[in-house]
Amino acid sequence: MEDVASTLAPLVRRLLGGTLPVRLEAWDGSAVDPDPGADGDRPPVTVLVRSPDALRRILYAPGELGLARAHIAGDIDIEGDVFALLDVRRHLGEAAEHVVVGPSARDLAPMVGTLRRLGALGRPLPPPEEEARSRGRLHSRRRDSSAVRHHYDVGNDFYRLVLGPSLTYSCAYWADGVDDLASAQAAKHELVCRKLGLEPGMRVLDIGCGWGSFVLHAARHHGARALGVTLSPEQAAMARQRVAEAGLEDRVEIRVQDYRDLDDEPFPAVASVGMFEHVGADQARTYARTVARLVAPGGRLLNHAISRPNPDDRAGVDPRSFIGRYVFPDAALHEVGQVVSTLQSAGLEVRDVESLREHYARTLRAWVDNLQDGWEQAQRLAGPGRARTWRLYMAGSAVGFEEGRISIHQVLAVRPHADGRSDFPATRTWLASDHPVTGS
Repeated sequence: MEDVASTLAPLVRRLLGGTLPVRLEAWDGSAVDPDPGADGDRPPVTVLVRSPDALRRILYAPGELGLARAHIAGDIDIEGDVFALLDVRRHLGEAAEHVVVGPSARDLAPMVGTLRRLGALGRPLPPPEEEARSRGRLHSRRRDSSAVRHHYDVGNDFYRLVLGPSLTYSCAYWADGVDDLASAQAAKHELVCRKLGLEPGMRVLDIGCGWGSFVLHAARHHGARALGVTLSPEQAAMARQRVAEAGLEDRVEIRVQDYRDLDDEPFPAVASVGMFEHVGADQARTYARTVARLVAPGGRLLNHAISRPNPDDRAGVDPRSFIGRYVFPDAALHEVGQVVSTLQSAGLEVRDVESLREHYARTLRAWVDNLQDGWEQAQRLAGPGRARTWRLYMAGSAVGFEEGRISIHQVLAVRPHADGRSDFPATRTWLASDHPVTGS
């Protein structure tokens, strides 16, 4: 019988428009090199098909989801630069998209025949344990809490490895002269503080506070009194520990609480950084009305969120996709114009919008570098499947930002007084500050 790699190669070439752009290795030890010239100037990439189960997973879930399941389960792995593999997809264009969307019925027939020859046919396999299993009414408090814990309760040590000492899981701000991740995250926190106009003693709310990095910065550098809320008990525990270690317990409070349940007095400043994506396509107006209620008259809201460029695209993340099943269950990306309209329909006045698209691409590449540098430790901390998930999602997202398929915006809004006054400066000199943009 022909070796496995040689048996698989014609099928891969057919699916990819006639070219084999990577080295293919199979579970029987056989291998096929990339076609001459197919790898261009890219670093070499090897795709390892470690088990016949990989083919079975792809057969029953053709396209992105089946490939992701096979990779997360360890049935398919890669050797080499993950960005080089994603670059293969970019150069293949429509042919690679054909594989991600799913092969046609015409392509499935030879695929089934190949699987039969390799003894890979059988019943569908259960999804890897890392796949989210959302239950309950969409965006109920219980389901939202479950979705957040799926993503964030991976382990604080794992996130510390990936994110670095800043422990900030949102787009950094690579200001002039900033060339390391920790300083870029501090610059982002400072940018948010400036936009919110924080002053000593001012109360600030951080919706989705993560491990507390922003509230710590606001209290330490601006003397603010900060409240951070999260749905993740693991995040809250570490955030409280960091607050205590910084000696800021008199100025910073961390709660495990749904933002919709907050009944505190309105705040002069509200930050929502990397949280709006979890709200969902049908809950945007509820979110806007809630945050508007939490902003005091004359106060400001800074909404920092990933966005989709095309307003005609569907807002929700496809629940059948890799991202929807393994990374951000129940999430949604909103087009920035719709974000502006939604906030204004809730009684807020949008005063400033800034795109940070290139900044997020650079941030994600820094996270991937951290993950790759600590790959063995990452697998020990979170498990091999979760480590593969995060590498694939972060690298793919970096390329998505670089190519403009996704974006990110900071939208700054105020809640006007009853007479229409906003207390907002008439010029952009409010961005100037004597505070440093680097350091912790």
